[in-house]
Amino acid sequence: MPELQHENAYFYSPQENKPNCPLLIFLPGLDETGKELMSRQTASLEVAFNVRCFVIPPEDLDNWELLAESVLALIEDELKSNPKCSVYLCGESFGGCLALKVLEQAPKLFEKIILVNPASSFHRVPLLNFGSLLFPLTPDFFYNHSAFLTLPFLAPINRISSQARQDLADTIKSAPKQTAQQRLAMMREFELNEAKLKQITQPVLLIGSEQDLILPSVEEVRRLAKIFPQATVVTLPHSGHACLVEEDINLYRIMEANSFVFKK
Repeated sequence: MPELQHENAYFYSPQENKPNCPLLIFLPGLDETGKELMSRQTASLEVAFNVRCFVIPPEDLDNWELLAESVLALIEDELKSNPKCSVYLCGESFGGCLALKVLEQAPKLFEKIILVNPASSFHRVPLLNFGSLLFPLTPDFFYNHSAFLTLPFLAPINRISSQARQDLADTIKSAPKQTAQQRLAMMREFELNEAKLKQITQPVLLIGSEQDLILPSVEEVRRLAKIFPQATVVTLPHSGHACLVEEDINLYRIMEANSFVFKK
């Protein structure tokens, strides 16, 4: 599939180009490198959207502002061939934080916005903050073998396929320790500019998993709903943090049920 570069980060297209469909920009979770995992997360969206997944190479240590600038530059490149194309923004976990930073820089660009278990609450969870500060002391051996220990916290094992488990594990292992350390620090230091986000008058769909063992996602999406003037909250009663890889979760259907799907 074609890949559109901008310096280090780039857009990965998990499907054939659909120029007549609205563009959907997907900003995935913590390490942003697992293409097999991203293809699984966005598969349901390909029915109605021209999907682009934002990939940050493992060696890229840009901060929030630079990453947001990269996203916007890549979108600008995409729109050169179709300037009137509608653009949707979807961010999950770490990508939810990045989506919020993109919105701060370009509040009018997107038709609709979807945030899934956004990690914007990370800094308010004492255990995560403390753990991120101690992370540099983690022995390399333990870090290199931590993927399968992390899996039960990301999603209920009985709700994901064996291949999805493998894709999650491979994605976790793909980020070098230095990169993981830097991105944990980014989430610990993340701050919202509420004044700018209150300018977002477009519809915002906020999805939170009730069985999230990592973040208080339901509490966070309800908090964000008080900031956005036109917000819809959806809670998933049985889902964990990585809900988009669960067998019973179909993001397209959730969007369709809440009038977030483009209709010709």
